[in-house]
Amino acid sequence: MLESIIWILLTGFFAGQIARRLKAPALVGMVLAGILLGPQVINVLSPGVLGAADSLRTIAVMVILMKAGLGLDREKLAQQGTVALRLGFLPATCEAIAVALAAIWLFQFDLATGLLLGCILGAESPAVIVPGMLRLKSLGWGVKKGIPDAILTGSALSDVLLLLVFSLLLAFVTQGTATGIAFGGLSLSPVQLLPLQVILQVSLGIILGWLTARLLVVVLAKQNWTQNVVQDALVAASVALLLVVLAEHIPIFSGYLAVMATGFFLIEFDPPLARRLREGFNSLWVAAEIILFVLLGASIQLHVLEDTLLVGLLILAIGTLVGRSLGWYLATLGSNWTRKERLFLLSGNSAKATVQAAIGAIPLAQGVDGGETILALAALSILVTAPLGAWAIPTFAPKLLDKGEVDPTKVSVNRRIVLLAAIDTSPLAKQVLTKAADLARRCDGDVVVLHVQRLDDPQGIHQIKQQTKKYLADIRHRFITTSGAISIDILQIAQDYGAAEIVMGKRGHRYLETLLVGSVSQAVIETSPLPVVIVETVY
Repeated sequence: MLESIIWILLTGFFAGQIARRLKAPALVGMVLAGILLGPQVINVLSPGVLGAADSLRTIAVMVILMKAGLGLDREKLAQQGTVALRLGFLPATCEAIAVALAAIWLFQFDLATGLLLGCILGAESPAVIVPGMLRLKSLGWGVKKGIPDAILTGSALSDVLLLLVFSLLLAFVTQGTATGIAFGGLSLSPVQLLPLQVILQVSLGIILGWLTARLLVVVLAKQNWTQNVVQDALVAASVALLLVVLAEHIPIFSGYLAVMATGFFLIEFDPPLARRLREGFNSLWVAAEIILFVLLGASIQLHVLEDTLLVGLLILAIGTLVGRSLGWYLATLGSNWTRKERLFLLSGNSAKATVQAAIGAIPLAQGVDGGETILALAALSILVTAPLGAWAIPTFAPKLLDKGEVDPTKVSVNRRIVLLAAIDTSPLAKQVLTKAADLARRCDGDVVVLHVQRLDDPQGIHQIKQQTKKYLADIRHRFITTSGAISIDILQIAQDYGAAEIVMGKRGHRYLETLLVGSVSQAVIETSPLPVVIVETVY
């Protein structure tokens, strides 16, 4: 098992990086690595790891749904009105019906089996959609109207609906009937119960998410049981995973929706805690993403695709371009979305992966007629739509969505911090470098060390280069020299390298105020659009 984990992490990571360097989504390389490592090709993964694949995928999906919840914006969701709610029901429902009708026509399935296939293919993949939408939010695409938030919420709700219908249809197909319940003289069929089940699962999921968020605020923020971000994320992830496990044993609420709601309410109750957890879950996702998509690739049954490839592609096209497109139109009808923003849903809301991998093989295992075809189509939907969706989201967002202001309180903004340390050959260089190093360590930033030459002083430059290596030994840095106007060069280099702050020195003796270093610092302070940290030595 340890060897398999090493294979998964290393092969998945480097395959993802190769895919990224080829301008493809990293998950494409990870899925291909899973296919290569799995039983279909070289078969190096142990049965224990493959047997635990469902549990490991569950952990990974929990991580990404908590990230989704921690990235939601209540104000943007309220601004959308019922659009997010409609996105949770109409596209998935229309696609499931379109797929069912196409399967009846092309495979001669009965209605129940066709709808069973529709529920599998209609489910959206949080593992693809959530990272894509959070990245759009961090870049500002569509945030003005809350489009990523609406898609995130709708995706979670649609999976709740389709998984409920799937379980109902599976019981009907395998047992010939699905039992309802009776209250006294009132008898409700499973179909009549379905709306109540959906309401119950959604409502209890939200309520449990609210309670869990309250609990985490008390434990992590008010009682201070943890000392750092890693411990915060560990406790929160364990509690979130407990929600998912409880939902499997007590299926009266949606565990995944409860996890997402937990993240959402954490932002409302304690924004500083939410920010820390966002950082922690971002770190967890680095490993969880690799495990999720490599095991996803390992679970794909390539041999069952041979006889259904072309017909399967036709069914996927009918489901997306006919059924889901109709659902998108109805969901956004009467909203303030433009035609381009509605068109973005084609790329941003149609990826499939995790749900199909989780339930695609169940009909075959339960002996449903056509189960092998259903499994093949589930595998095909993963191979086609997951890479396509991961590529299309960042590709078409700049073309179809408007860019707005990023709210760093709701989403992690991935930006490398660069500090500019302006030094000369005086003893102040040591203090400036020490201060820049201290600031860089706090934010895990880079340092650009700038020396503007006034005189030809090779010995002095060599000395400050050696000081730079000494005091910035554990920090990414570069040393630059120029020979222009000092204050102008400092500001220009800061702009060229995207510096967040400028660190420089100033002698503090009143009789030396007219020296160049004093006048330079004053000029930079007066003209710089960036914060300037002055390290002052008084003689």
